[in-house]
Amino acid sequence: MRVPPTPLPGTGLVAVQPSRRRHCAGCRRGPLRLLVVEDGAPRCLGCADLGHLVFLPRGDTALTRRAREESTLCVVVVRFNRRRGRYERQGVLVEEAGLARAEARCLADAEARGRRRARDARRRAAQDARFAEAFTEEILRLFPRCPPDRARTIAAHASERGSGRVGRSAAGRLLSAGAVVSAVVASVRHLDTPYDELLMSGVPRREARQRITADVAAVLREWGWEGAGAAGR
Repeated sequence: MRVPPTPLPGTGLVAVQPSRRRHCAGCRRGPLRLLVVEDGAPRCLGCADLGHLVFLPRGDTALTRRAREESTLCVVVVRFNRRRGRYERQGVLVEEAGLARAEARCLADAEARGRRRARDARRRAAQDARFAEAFTEEILRLFPRCPPDRARTIAAHASERGSGRVGRSAAGRLLSAGAVVSAVVASVRHLDTPYDELLMSGVPRREARQRITADVAAVLREWGWEGAGAAGR
């Protein structure tokens, strides 16, 4: 069988996942799932005094690193890749107690990350609530007769995190008048005019907006805004 002439650089002890059926040269057991090469002959883990180790597949870098730290004895497991013509790592053999300690450390980290995510979520929720409140106040300043509940609904919709709506734009975060007016106009367009019905009936968007311009302006004047003339466009 092909075997590494020397252990892979920096790996120390090496075990092989054979690509062919192999039997132990010592106890004759087989076929072997893992073997160690001694003096050019395959040995099972038991004959190589490694039978007490457990296999940890590759994939979890943090767990592998910690398992190696926690295990006095560690063996790198490799398999020959015929296409690439080289041995590649498949995982490690470590002491069971060391693996358990490594898993406990990773679990503690996961719990800590979970607590941090929860804190961050609460912090973002508080920020979003403050921003929505400020957005609502700005709506009511520009549209003093807008129903407060409607103003809060518009603000919540426009400033929803991750929505890409006007409230999350740079202008929206600065509470610019243009962004606030755009949010109010969008709400009026969809909820207080036949705009959506026009779109559903096949009317092109620009034409639909032109048709409902007067309706939008009328609602905005009712809410106390002076610049309602061009609001529907």
